[in-house]
Amino acid sequence: MTPVRAPLQAQLVQWCVAPGECVRKGQTLVILEAMKMEHEVAAPVDGRIVELLFAAGEAVAEGDQLLLLQAGVHEVASAPVDPAPVSAADGPRPDLQRVLERLAFTLDSSRPDAIARRHAQGRRSVRENLADLCDADSFVEYGALALAAQRARRSLDELIALTPADGLVTGLASVNGAQFTAERARIAVMAYDPTVLAGTQGKRGHQKADRILGVAWRNRLPLVLFAEGGGGRPGDDDMPVVAGLHMTTFSNFARLNGHVPLVGIAAGRCFAGNASLLGCCDVVIATRDSNIGMGGPAMVEGGGLGRFAPEQIGPSGVQYRNGVIDLLVDDEAHAVRVTRQYLSYFQGSVREWSAPDALSLRDVVPENRLRVYDSRVALQAIADSGSLLELRAGFGLGIHTALARIEGHAVGLMANNPLHLGGAIDADAADKAARFMQLCSNFGIALVSLVDTPGFMVGPDIEEKAQVRHSSRMFVAAAHLRVPFVSVVLRKAYGLGAMAMTAGGFHAPSMTASWPTGEFGGMGLEGFVRLGYRKELEALPEGEEREALFQRLVSERYEAGGAINMASTLEIDAVIDPSQTRHWLARALEAGRAKPASNTEPYVDTW
Repeated sequence: MTPVRAPLQAQLVQWCVAPGECVRKGQTLVILEAMKMEHEVAAPVDGRIVELLFAAGEAVAEGDQLLLLQAGVHEVASAPVDPAPVSAADGPRPDLQRVLERLAFTLDSSRPDAIARRHAQGRRSVRENLADLCDADSFVEYGALALAAQRARRSLDELIALTPADGLVTGLASVNGAQFTAERARIAVMAYDPTVLAGTQGKRGHQKADRILGVAWRNRLPLVLFAEGGGGRPGDDDMPVVAGLHMTTFSNFARLNGHVPLVGIAAGRCFAGNASLLGCCDVVIATRDSNIGMGGPAMVEGGGLGRFAPEQIGPSGVQYRNGVIDLLVDDEAHAVRVTRQYLSYFQGSVREWSAPDALSLRDVVPENRLRVYDSRVALQAIADSGSLLELRAGFGLGIHTALARIEGHAVGLMANNPLHLGGAIDADAADKAARFMQLCSNFGIALVSLVDTPGFMVGPDIEEKAQVRHSSRMFVAAAHLRVPFVSVVLRKAYGLGAMAMTAGGFHAPSMTASWPTGEFGGMGLEGFVRLGYRKELEALPEGEEREALFQRLVSERYEAGGAINMASTLEIDAVIDPSQTRHWLARALEAGRAKPASNTEPYVDTW
């Protein structure tokens, strides 16, 4: 006889066989119930049932013999009584079918009219944007079955059809996974759906946002936000909330700042709460047809401020010039491409890269020391080909800031712009540079500064813009850097402005070099001569003789403040051939080491 024993303490619910019956191996003999769950006990071998030792309803202990089975008897065994498993050809079982039907309502194919209207506007659906951004088959969605909290006002069928995912698609994915490790490629996403109640923020949506923000926080995942939408949503009445000002989404989002890269994308209208989240991002990418504002037309009118069309509030041209928008793009497809590129700088180094023509750097600075030039040309010739991504190009025109790569390694590049105020640093340029230094330092990206400035902008007009506070931000930000900082003087390096461009002074960077065109001084040469030699100049009558003395004195100061003389007194580290700049920078950056993030000192921003 072959014993068949109870695998656990339970109650015998049902016998599936009778004495004398032949059974096959694996056939269910009896059903036991424990902790409200049913357990099937199967035949261990082919055989015949001899005797059932317990009756239905009796309790059995673990190890009790349930029946007597004579093994090997199978001549007249019946076929298994269990129904055959459902095959794929039979379709999904009912419980799965219900899930699949609900999930189908989240797909674009279930809402052809809404998607058609979106396409007619020249824009893409939120899921089309995510499919373009995320690596293939990498997106895992959180909270897809959420609906607007309006069951008291709408039927369930209406909510399923009109409010899929409560208008906010959240989840995890990977970006640039073919280039970087799986760990570095992982991101979190939050994408408001403009086709669902105008992309407004619902009560369930806030719960979903908090959930994905918590996952991003615990796992230190970069986050990409598609922010188009109208802000807080009225009408979510299912929850007993009066004002909803206790919600945690905004603080949870802001908490990520400085810990992980935050990318915000705005296409179309982005107002109120959506704009507030967008403003928390490290970089704001917006389309030319975007409008971004802390309040939309209804809120503006409700505040008694007049009636305005949405297109009149925060148009992209305004927001690009004032610094709200970091990257202005043509459309959503362009925004996604730029997002992938931006994230790549925080994901690691690349092995394959190509160098631009190094000899072109020799001709960047004109031989005429008073002739302006475009310092972007230097940035392009120093960075790996195709790797330069300029940020905030419409704002703070006196300084260019860009992410790039040098020999495959991510770097942050800053350069004075001689085409604007001769390279003088005004309040906007100082703000732009200070924030860029903070961005790079937070995420371990080394900095390279290309210097050509007569100093900080001065005069009554600039002081009305709080220049003292704004300019000082550069010194404070540089003093708290945790990443290598390297400076190259292209031409003018005068006064406090030059010191601010070199992390506080020429010996603050890991290395400070100059091109042969470099010229140095406590202030501009012409100004130095006019002030320092005023008595001698005024002793001569106005005209050719005074001008000749002035030019001779300027030439003497230029010779004294030339790059070679500066290097001979060890005030700078080297004078280099411009064509060797990339090589020199790469070696200097290799020698630098970033401090651990935990060792950075807190500071109070001057503005």
